[in-house]
Amino acid sequence: MRKNLTKEKIKGGKVAYGVFVPMWSPSIVEIIGHIGFDFVIFDAEHGPMAAESCEHMVRAADCVNITPIIRVAMNIRQNILRYLDTGALGVLMPQTNSRAEVETVIESVKYPPEGRRGLAAVRPANYGLAGSLADYVKEANQETMVIVQVETLQAVDNLKEILAVPGTDVIFIGPSDLSSAMGYPGQVDHPEVQKMIDYLVNEIRTAGKASGTVAYDLDTLRKCKERGFQCIAYSVVPMLVKSGREYLEAARD
Repeated sequence: MRKNLTKEKIKGGKVAYGVFVPMWSPSIVEIIGHIGFDFVIFDAEHGPMAAESCEHMVRAADCVNITPIIRVAMNIRQNILRYLDTGALGVLMPQTNSRAEVETVIESVKYPPEGRRGLAAVRPANYGLAGSLADYVKEANQETMVIVQVETLQAVDNLKEILAVPGTDVIFIGPSDLSSAMGYPGQVDHPEVQKMIDYLVNEIRTAGKASGTVAYDLDTLRKCKERGFQCIAYSVVPMLVKSGREYLEAARD
């Protein structure tokens, strides 16, 4: 199984940078890898992609040695299994609100004895044609990432028990849903939302966990770095919009 360079980077105390991709395009994934990003998140929560589409995107990520992570919409073991069997190296699970829900994600991502993921000679195991499944299981449990999102007030209330669960690699703060849950929908820069993010980051750091979030622009990126986030994701949409608008402004000047 391919080495998870993003997981290795975060465990080493460094910052990993990635891009959210909510639409089907293997070519965009390749370009993101060539640019130099560490990981790419295929958004199967807010995007239309099913497991079959994600498999082609994972192949594109493999070509450029960028870590493929899938944000899966439903915290159901067999659903998570299908996306991981495409060869993804990690799962980002939204709306994780309790210890039990986090434990379900870990059980779904990891093979026994660490979890309950079903075993088959699937793509990440090279279809059983290179090495034993026993060796693959050890590698998969070592290389796969578990990233859970804290983005509701219920998750905030249960934060300490969420942080106490062993086996998570990143606690990912979702600022958009968090702002909505706090009564400030879309106002991620609202002082109360920012105060809550500071609280969450400090709690995550105190628990010895890595924190992650979304950076919408360069100003947000600077704040993320100052706060000590180790997993920072850009979105392909504002990335294209920014470069496209700058190009048009220069062309029409």
